[in-house]
Amino acid sequence: MKLYQTILLATVIFSATACSNWIYRIDVPQGNFLDARDVKELRVGMSKEQVTYVLGNPVVEDSFNNDTWYYVYDMKRGMSKRGKDFQKQLILSFDENKLTNAEGDFEFSEEFDTPLDQ
Repeated sequence: MKLYQTILLATVIFSATACSNWIYRIDVPQGNFLDARDVKELRVGMSKEQVTYVLGNPVVEDSFNNDTWYYVYDMKRGMSKRGKDFQKQLILSFDENKLTNAEGDFEFSEEFDTPLDQ
């Protein structure tokens, strides 16, 4: 009888773990999804309004420094077969309402250092 209970318990446990891939889990995106084409439109000297028009509003504006904007996109995958979790960041710095620096996980265009008014 004890052997029968052990086999039954093992069968139930293995069946339950085998069904775990049947449960659908959604991906959870959070933040600003930025297209690389939009990021390549950035130029030194753009105003905050122009940057907002191109990229949208930032996820975070630094509370202690209004001249630093953070664009963060975080993707948590529900199922590992759809890929790995990832995060992309873009940090923009302004001086006197003009874009002065950009850094992060994106490639910038070769004309980034050329202001728009030239």
